[in-house]
Amino acid sequence: MRDGARDAVVLPLASASHRLAGAVARDIGIAILSGRSPPGTVLPGEIAAAEGLGVSRTAYREAIRTLSAKGLVESRPKAGTRVCPRGRWNLLDPDILAWAFETEPGEGFIRDLFELRQIVEPAAAELAAARRGDDHLDRMAHALDGMARHGLAVAAGRAADQAFHHAILEATGNAPLVALSSSIAASVTWTTIYKQRRRALPRDPLPEHRALYEAIAAGEGTLARARMAELIHLALADTELSMAE
Repeated sequence: MRDGARDAVVLPLASASHRLAGAVARDIGIAILSGRSPPGTVLPGEIAAAEGLGVSRTAYREAIRTLSAKGLVESRPKAGTRVCPRGRWNLLDPDILAWAFETEPGEGFIRDLFELRQIVEPAAAELAAARRGDDHLDRMAHALDGMARHGLAVAAGRAADQAFHHAILEATGNAPLVALSSSIAASVTWTTIYKQRRRALPRDPLPEHRALYEAIAAGEGTLARARMAELIHLALADTELSMAE
């Protein structure tokens, strides 16, 4: 089996219409998240918006449906499409996280993400130490090998980091926790990219990941919780160095 084959995800080819609608949703989403289209803004009507963007009305409608599902906009007959209050945005949606980091996401939002991780992941690591199976440990070890081989400066290394955290959440056997996996993974990836936007990572985070794996493999729940908490604390410290520049 070639390297990384077990973690490969094969996606169906998207139609041109869906790809175009996705691009339109991204552009509007970034405008909303960056504050260029703040809450309460009424977007142009469908005909004018489609013409202005140079897309079909069908593609524009698909984009608006996507944004509506993520809580960014709402459409009402005669009232048009309006940007929703921030409290309705699904900020853990992986697309929204990606769009947020394509602008300057704001220090408060970044710290909120790390606070969420500190609430969720140490407890998940403790559960994983008690419930993990051999397959979970194999996947964690495989992910660590990928991180070591590629490093977090490249997409393959960040994908391995995602796989490591995903395997821990899956090892909990707790369905609601597993449902958070894509959001946690997106948060890990985008904050890692953010840390490197001006310079290389200040340190190698692999030793903390290996120490965490060893605690989970040994079934040491309390130790696994502590090591995950320390891993996240150090990641936040690295990010704060980047924010200070």
